[in-house]
Amino acid sequence: MESIRSKIKRRLQRFIELDVNGLRSHILSKFLSVKETTVDELHASITEKYEISRSAVASMVGYIYSKIGILRSHKESYKTPIVYSLKEEYADLIRSALESGSTQQLAV
Repeated sequence: MESIRSKIKRRLQRFIELDVNGLRSHILSKFLSVKETTVDELHASITEKYEISRSAVASMVGYIYSKIGILRSHKESYKTPIVYSLKEEYADLIRSALESGSTQQLAV
């Protein structure tokens, strides 16, 4: 039986392989550096480097949260935005996946 950690590693690698313009890697590295953020804060920081809509950022964060499984979410009340945070036990997997993804892009 395959462990959860190895499944997440495989999902992360597949997610980064499809990164044509560096946006996916940028979002993952933002989560490594800020630890917790909202979609609005993430969108504001990403638009400095990439031209992307808020809904596209929200969609990507939702995908990372639900399909890859490296984020946790918290909502204080129904009036506040959802705060996403990185599950610390997967930070090393993200770092290694980002490093291997960047070396593969250099080789191409």
